[in-house]
Amino acid sequence: MTETSEAAAVTAAVLVIGDEILSGRTKDKNIGTIADYCTAIGIDLKEVRIVPDEADRIVAAIDALRGAYTYLFTTGGIGPTHDDITADCVAAAFGVSIDVDPRAKAMLLERHKPEDLNEARLRMARIPAGADLITNPISKAPGFRIGNVIVMAGVPGIMQAMLDNVGPTLVTGAKVLSETIEAGNLPEGTYAGGLAAIAKAHATVSIGSYPSMTPNGFANRIVVRGRDAAALAAARADVDALLDGLRGGMSG
Repeated sequence: MTETSEAAAVTAAVLVIGDEILSGRTKDKNIGTIADYCTAIGIDLKEVRIVPDEADRIVAAIDALRGAYTYLFTTGGIGPTHDDITADCVAAAFGVSIDVDPRAKAMLLERHKPEDLNEARLRMARIPAGADLITNPISKAPGFRIGNVIVMAGVPGIMQAMLDNVGPTLVTGAKVLSETIEAGNLPEGTYAGGLAAIAKAHATVSIGSYPSMTPNGFANRIVVRGRDAAALAAARADVDALLDGLRGGMSG
């Protein structure tokens, strides 16, 4: 894993591919996993898209996202059935050929007998020319990486294994630091104006307010995020002062 200078942001997008996600039949679990992973290693996840199993939509999304961000992670559409067309779409986006890759076929043979490697299973060994393989210790069918596009399975356990495999090869940026401040039952409307002023005064950090429902009613948390520890501490101090002042005013 290579870390860039503090000034250079490393960004990413996720492209989720599959009719079953859009229909609601399958609930996506991969977006959160990839987001957590990226945050932990200093990559800013900037965008997520979900597209159906339609070649033109997939190719258009790949082209747009790989050009806009440092990395594009895709999940889904690399299985053995007719609607698993992600590999073909990636090849089309890069303008390269696609065929059964001997390396990928050898991986499948670790799990299947040669006579069981039928046409459907061999679809999982079709890899765009010039791609590097991403190993899959669970079911053996590999993912792959070509350019800045990282193609992984949709099954969460397999996706996680592939992500763990490819993660150490990625260029990363400075990790984001985070502070959570409990605003308790102070209504957001009470501190929104002051919080906006603090956010404007501390432009190098990100400040957000997040309400949640608890057994005792609404509770609010303010999260301050940034890469510079001193800037983060200064912003947090101002948020603490704002909340302390409001609590004092309410009790007085």
